[in-house]
This record gives sequence, C-alpha cells and structure tokens, in this order.
Amino acid sequence: MSAPQARDFDVIIVGAGVIGASMASLLMARKLSSRVAIIADRFATAAPADADWDLRVFALSRASERLLETCGVWDSLPAGRVFAYERMCVWDARGEPHGTSSLSFDSAEIGEPNLGFIVDGRALQWHCLQAARSAGAVLLEAGLASLAATDADASISLSDGRTLRSQLVIAADGPESKTRELLGIETAGHSYRQDALVAHVRTAKSHGNTAWQRFLRGGPLAFLPLPDGRSSIVWSCPLDEAARLRALDPAAFGAALTAASGEALGDCELSTALASFPLKLQYALEYARCRLFRRTPAAAALRTLAPQREPVGRRRSGRAGAIVRERRSLERGIALRGFERGRQAAVRQAPPRAASPRANRRSSELSQGGCKDRPGLVSGRIHARVASA
Repeated sequence: MSAPQARDFDVIIVGAGVIGASMASLLMARKLSSRVAIIADRFATAAPADADWDLRVFALSRASERLLETCGVWDSLPAGRVFAYERMCVWDARGEPHGTSSLSFDSAEIGEPNLGFIVDGRALQWHCLQAARSAGAVLLEAGLASLAATDADASISLSDGRTLRSQLVIAADGPESKTRELLGIETAGHSYRQDALVAHVRTAKSHGNTAWQRFLRGGPLAFLPLPDGRSSIVWSCPLDEAARLRALDPAAFGAALTAASGEALGDCELSTALASFPLKLQYALEYARCRLFRRTPAAAALRTLAPQREPVGRRRSGRAGAIVRERRSLERGIALRGFERGRQAAVRQAPPRAASPRANRRSSELSQGGCKDRPGLVSGRIHARVASA
C-alpha cells in the first residue's frame, strides 16, 4: 500500500477578493493554519494615490472593524479611504426625512463614536490582499483547471500545470464561481428586474455624516457619505426607468435625483460617470462537499442600506475558522454539514427584496456545509450593509 502524498497546504482559498483575502488573514491571525494559499486568475493592484473613490463602496459595522483589525487590515487602510458615519435616516416616498414615519439612528444614543464606516472598495480589496501576504499566505496567480476530493484530501489542478493538495478548499470566487462550475453545483434565484444606478454626487446641503435612504415605489435610493463632502448613491429602479435615467444628460439626471430624494440634500450634481448593475437573487443549492466548502455569496447582487443585524463577514468567518480548527469533525464531515445547514437557513430567512421602513420597524432590524457520509467548499463575499458594487 502506497504512502499517502503530502499535502502542499492546509487550506487553499480560490478567489482573491475581500472575502478570500480576509479569510486567509483570519486563519493565519488566529493560528488556525500556518499553510494557506490563495489562487486567482489575477490579483488586484494598488490604485494610484490620486485616484478618485471607487464606485464600489462598503458600509462596515463596528464589528466588521474589529474583524479587520484581527486580520491586520484595518490599521493599514489609508485614512482618506475610510469615513465614519454617525447617523442614519430612512424614510418612504410618502414621508419626510426625520418625519413621523421615518426611522433615525444616532451613534450618540448608544454611546458609540459612530455607527460604522464607508470604505473605498478598491482600497479594501488591496489591503486585505496585502495583509494575507504579510501573514504568510502564498499567492498563486493561475486559473483553475480541475478540482477533485477524496476522503484523504482535495486536489486542485491549475492552468499552468501545477497540482496542489490540501485538507480543505474554500471557494470565494464570486457569483460566477469557476469552483462551483467544476463541481456541478447548481444555483437558484431570480432577477429582480431592477438595475442599481451607482455614482458619486455633490449635494447643495451637507450630508452631515449621515447615511440617507428613501424607499420609493420603484426601489430604494441611498446616499452614503464620503469624506470630501460628496455622497455615493445606489438607486434601485425598474429596468425601464433605469434605462430612461441612464439616457439623461448629467444635468437632467441630477434634477431627477434631486426630486427622487425629496430634496433631502438639496440639488444633486454628478461628479463621476454613472454605472449600472443588474439586481438578482442567487444562491448555491449546496454549500459543502467532501473536503470542500463554499463561502456563501450574498443573496442579492447588491444590497441596500436598511440596517442589518449581522456584521460583515463576522459570523461566517467565525464558523469557517471553527471548521478548520475542528479537524476530527472535518474528517467525519460533521462541521461542514453544520455550516451548510446554517447557510441554507440564512438564505431561507433572507428578505425577497429591500424592506420598507415600516417593515423594518416591525422587525426592529434586518439581518443581513457537507457530504452525507464523508467530510465536507466554502464560498462567498462580504455582506456589507451597503455595497455599491
């Protein structure tokens, strides 16, 4: 009987976005693994120092701040790419900001310096990757050719001809996951028949370190405060309305935005090009297989600003770390089956669309796996309370 082949790594993570890179850093920081590799077709590069804010922004909770501190990311983020917001105001199309039907949150009321942070998406991804590298993770730039798993280990073949073996593979390669495709894991979901319009805007009135969101008949409109006085907007619209708005010149779009916001921040003016992203619900039908587990993707391609109880990545990263730590359970598939059950339950509880302030008032706050007889791929992306994608 031939001796088992040595594993190259304890954990191989496929995907070098915020999720994959922060997961690698967390495993190393908590000493859950000393041999971690990140595989990606391409790795992010640093943005020029004078670059504008990325159109992708993350609204991170205080708990997310603590998680990123543990990962060695938070203190490395440039001060100009992080902005603390202190208040949040949510109202509907029939109401007024701070009116009787609105919801308001203020960090002073809970004795905190802020409610969270708006973070430049490109800066966050780059510094998560650098933290993983500094912690000792091995970065391998190559495509994924094949993937197989046995009771002994998982094996990955790369596009450059290398073959790697590990105890566990974590898939964090996004909604168009190559890992999921190779494993034949199907997805479910549907289109919301909405587009999210994203841009940075200047407003006549100060944003007041406040995140603003109005629920309109066609979808929510959010203003996220930026450090230079501008706001990052995410405007979810039915497809025909989104097409009409995209066709407007900048001045006409600014006027439409001003009207849609109820002039809460006065006249609005585009300061960047307008981007557009389709909104859809998508989730995997399986989250764990033998020696593989999938970090779950966000239920929707983009989420809106309504408050969510679960902080970015915190709970799922904790579960993922526990799976790696419980090696005996991993061999029996127990930990992975538990992870899968938890993720499936979370998907079932996810709201079908953004809830209104009235629904939020009722629920207080919105909340933001394995083989049957063998061990058990983990995939996903960070659940920011807002991601202008």
